Amino acid sequence: MTDVFLVGSKGIPAQYGGFETFVENLTAGKTDPSIRYHVSCMNQEEKHFEYHEADCFNVKVPLPGAPGRTLHVSRVLRQVEQWIKENHPENVIVYVLGCRVGPLLYLHANRLRKYNARIFVNPDGLEWKRAKWNGLAKRILLYCEACIVKNADLVVCDSQNIEKYVQATYPSKARATTFIAYGADVIHSTCSMEKLQSWYEKFGVQSGNYYLIVGRFVPENNYETMLTEFMQSNTKKDLVVITNVEQNKFYKSLSEKTSFEKDSRIKFVGTVYDQELLKKIREEAYGYIHGHEVGGTNPSLLEALASTKVNLLLNVGFNQEVAEESALYWSKQPGSLANLLEATDCLTLEERTRFGEKANYRIKDVYNWESICRQYEGLFK
Repeated sequence: MTDVFLVGSKGIPAQYGGFETFVENLTAGKTDPSIRYHVSCMNQEEKHFEYHEADCFNVKVPLPGAPGRTLHVSRVLRQVEQWIKENHPENVIVYVLGCRVGPLLYLHANRLRKYNARIFVNPDGLEWKRAKWNGLAKRILLYCEACIVKNADLVVCDSQNIEKYVQATYPSKARATTFIAYGADVIHSTCSMEKLQSWYEKFGVQSGNYYLIVGRFVPENNYETMLTEFMQSNTKKDLVVITNVEQNKFYKSLSEKTSFEKDSRIKFVGTVYDQELLKKIREEAYGYIHGHEVGGTNPSLLEALASTKVNLLLNVGFNQEVAEESALYWSKQPGSLANLLEATDCLTLEERTRFGEKANYRIKDVYNWESICRQYEGLFK
């Protein structure tokens, strides 16, 4: 038996988040009976429960914000060590998701290795490059990244570009690296047209007559460029933005810079937590616009390729790696996205359908969850 501890996500059942969705699908897709998953969850009520045949255990978050999440992972690793002492398992892998626990991993890794546990890590994307961080925060996050790479037996990257970055940046620190993609599924939404139509009526949207953006409302996702370029285009379609915006500072700053609130085509509609409804909104969109610039394989991009016929992506290596020729690309040069939107408006149904088929093939061929679960099981064995 191989016991695999999945540490660093908020836990399952997943409500949102890339790591949470990964853990949800990995445990649900397990086929090898010789692997047993243990999932740490962030919850103030400390208890064990079973979900997807995985042993899930709640661990309190001691403080709010990033410091609390870091100390939470440290607490989890102490509990894992105690579990190993008491249960004497044959084989143990501790898979740490994210890099913020990096400075504390040295102590935990050395203690866990005394019990023959192996330490795998997934550093996620290039967190320190995100525009929201100031200089000090970026230096701290870069240090965390270096620490977690140095103290891991294996660095698992969900993007080939991230793996190349780790190998080039830490040639003497990374003991070993491997690439296993993130996943998605090409499955049509079960959401009823009545529920979709009700949502449309709430926001004044029409099926097939909108471009869609889904993602965190942060500067590095290039909202300023996307909004500015959309306003400059002559498209008659709406722009529906599904994001976690609550009239925050970034929203107000963009409004002052671009005056996008004066453009009746642009509709910020908040978040959509009903996953079947969100999938249906993707399926019925004319096109999807993706401006993510930092990180590895982005979950929202995979979901778009699985659901939306035409995808307009920022031309960076991470996005090209995922979509290849199944999408259209734009740059941050003035006029690039605006011109692409107008050209996309002129695509025939046959051309749009062909792009959709190519996008679906990318998901089915490279990024399907079944294949990814088998790759992880092979890795853990």
